[in-house]
Amino acid sequence: MDIPGNTGETDIRFRTQAELRERFADGAQYIAGRPARGTSGRTHMVVDPSTGAEVFSYELAGTEDVDRAVAAARAAFPDWSGATPAERSDALHRFAAVLAGHAEDLARLESLQCGKPLKLTREFDVPGTIDNTAFFAGAARHLTGQAAGEYSGDHTSYVRREPIGVVGSVAPWNYPLQMAAWKILPAIAAGNTIVLKPAELTPLTSLLFARAATEAGIPDGVINVVTGAGKEAGEHLVGHPDVVMTSFTGSTAVGRRVAEIATAGVKRIHLELGGKAPFVVFDDADLEAAVNGAVAGALINTGQDCTAATRAYVQRSLYEEFVARTAALMETVRLGDPFASGTDLGPLISHAQRDRVAGFVDRARAYARVVTGGETPGGDLEHGAYYRPTLVADAPQDSEIVQSEIFGPVLVVLPFDGDDDGIRLANDTPYGLAASAWSRDVYRAGRATREIRAGCVWVNDHIPIISEMPHGGFKQSGFGKDMSAYSFEEYTQIKHVMFDNTAVAGKDWHRTVFGDR
Repeated sequence: MDIPGNTGETDIRFRTQAELRERFADGAQYIAGRPARGTSGRTHMVVDPSTGAEVFSYELAGTEDVDRAVAAARAAFPDWSGATPAERSDALHRFAAVLAGHAEDLARLESLQCGKPLKLTREFDVPGTIDNTAFFAGAARHLTGQAAGEYSGDHTSYVRREPIGVVGSVAPWNYPLQMAAWKILPAIAAGNTIVLKPAELTPLTSLLFARAATEAGIPDGVINVVTGAGKEAGEHLVGHPDVVMTSFTGSTAVGRRVAEIATAGVKRIHLELGGKAPFVVFDDADLEAAVNGAVAGALINTGQDCTAATRAYVQRSLYEEFVARTAALMETVRLGDPFASGTDLGPLISHAQRDRVAGFVDRARAYARVVTGGETPGGDLEHGAYYRPTLVADAPQDSEIVQSEIFGPVLVVLPFDGDDDGIRLANDTPYGLAASAWSRDVYRAGRATREIRAGCVWVNDHIPIISEMPHGGFKQSGFGKDMSAYSFEEYTQIKHVMFDNTAVAGKDWHRTVFGDR
């Protein structure tokens, strides 16, 4: 396996580090349109996961910071919700243009804090975020209710869609910029205001995103960012009495805790949780395409993606060839410095996450075959949180490595016999976020899309997403949708308005209830 080391291009990292210290010297909170320092009395260190080096220290937010951010959002709500759809749309169009101007800064910061290859953040994360902003700029002008009608005698009814108030959102560390956008954009396009808590490990691009909004003319307090610990700032935000909706992306275990706190306050909840996506290869599939799709789908973002291909079910006649070809292709993937152009795969987010992934694979050796990978690289990469792309075969369906979310560059391959068996196995986990089916037969593929219980089922592909289509899961993968007009509607509430058209308001109801007086 070729491992790119440091090249002349990697001085981008050091320029980025110097720039971020200057840019965020005034604190890693953003409240009411201004940067601020956290007041918890504790600090946190952003670490470059490719080297293990500490690159930025900041003060964590405490409950007082959350209170100030919620108060700012609440104060901004009347004017922002009262703006016309055209006014909010114009602001978001300006926002998209400002983000485009900061595209390189966003890409570099995302690579630095996450360890993502720079080519990935430049070509996927940042352009996707800008496109999503442009989409919701258009969606802001389509906040429609329902046509009026006389459904009850002399009464006219219609339905209004209205913003709901202050939204409290908690975003994960695997796609910090995109997850911030997915939470902020539909909420504010609909007229809400928001307080976002990014992951402590990766706050930088969320902060730059919020600052860009102010630069674009979005009013102070509409978007606020508090960077604090989940147990303190996160739980306080979710339970805050002035927060009327909670949106959370993260693990199923933490999602349960979020739901517990939010439901105690009778809040609306949006949960995008874990995944264990099946990758079902039928015996008529294009094998080369499936192998390429499996490697790309399993290793995207170093496997730290809840929609990543994690369980490949391959019809028995293709099974051994699929295993051999997938392992061979995995061995050509180049680990290396995220800022080097030849790097295909970066590190995991932290050494703790790398050790967690390694633990799954090491325990699986007792009951399965580790075909390739299953180890950390040495040499220039030994100080980073790297783990080689790993293929595991022949694991039992009920084993830990098949049933649990690993969140790393690990693909498990199992055989199946017949279409019924393949679809049954695909559905046999608690999760239901995404899946893919590989077949040249449109009827076979169509059956798979109907019967696989997942929020998204790709056919002959795995992982692409677009702003116009919804993203969200079934079962323990949560509920609610990100992106698309469906997510836009989730950040609204429906009001029935009814007019009495008679000369004397309430005349008929008064007579019905009390008789003639």
